[in-house]
Amino acid sequence: MNKYKIIAFANQKGGVGKTTSAVNIAACIAKAKKNVLLVDTDPQGNATTGLGINKRQIHASVYDLLISRTAAADAVCSTCVPNLSVIPSTMDLVGAEIELVDIENREYKLRESLTPLAEKYDYVFIDCPPSLGLITLNALTAANGLVIPALCEFYSLEGLTQLMNTVRYIKQRKNPSLELVGVLVNMYDGRLTLNAQVLGEIKKYFGAKLFSRPVPRNVKLSEAPSYGVPAYMYDKYSKGSRAYEDIALELMERCEG
Repeated sequence: MNKYKIIAFANQKGGVGKTTSAVNIAACIAKAKKNVLLVDTDPQGNATTGLGINKRQIHASVYDLLISRTAAADAVCSTCVPNLSVIPSTMDLVGAEIELVDIENREYKLRESLTPLAEKYDYVFIDCPPSLGLITLNALTAANGLVIPALCEFYSLEGLTQLMNTVRYIKQRKNPSLELVGVLVNMYDGRLTLNAQVLGEIKKYFGAKLFSRPVPRNVKLSEAPSYGVPAYMYDKYSKGSRAYEDIALELMERCEG
C-alpha cells in the first residue's frame, strides 16, 4: 500500500532543483517498474521539455485541467522513459491564476482533475512553480505527500521556514492529509564549510525527514535536459544520476514501507 500516492515537489525559492529532482526521481521510480505520472505545473514547462516533449505538439496541458476544459486522462503524454507519462505545461498557465480568481473552490481544481486518474498510477508527482501562489496551492491541496528540494545556502534555509508555515496553513485549512515525505538537498559540495554547516542545520530541523544522500554538484544533471532525457539515460554512472537512484529507492521505502 502506497501511503503517499500524489507527491508535490515544492519550494517557493527558484533554482533549488525542483524540476531536476522531480524528473529524475520520477524516471528512476519508473525504471523500477512502477507506473508514474509527472504533472508539470510550472509555466516554464521545464519538466515537459526535459523529458523530450515538443511543446508545439501538445494538444492539452495543465492549464486546460485547471479551467475544466479537458479531462486529465486526455492531457497525458508518453515520454522517452518506459512507465513514465507527463501532463505537460505551457506558458498558457501564466494566465490561469487570473482566470481562477472568481471561480468557486479554485484551490481544488487540480485535485478534482487528478483524483479519477490517480488510480491508474503507482505514483503521481507534481512539479510546482517557484512561488506560493494559486497554482502551488492547487498542487499542495491535491497532494498527500510533499518533497522539499533545497540548497545548502542561508537564503534557502530561511525559505524553508516560510514554506513550512504555508504547509501548516494548508494542512489546517485545506488539506489535512498533506504530510512531509522528505527534504532533499541539491548541488551539495562537502568541501565548502557553509554547505556542511547548513546541511547540519537542515538535519537538526527536519531530522529523519532529510534524505540520507545529498545530490552533488554535477554537470551531467545540467546537460541531460538539453537532450530531453533524465540523467540515468544520459550518463547512468554520473554522481548525480547515482544520487537520484538512491533517493528514489529511499522515497519508495518511505511510501511503501
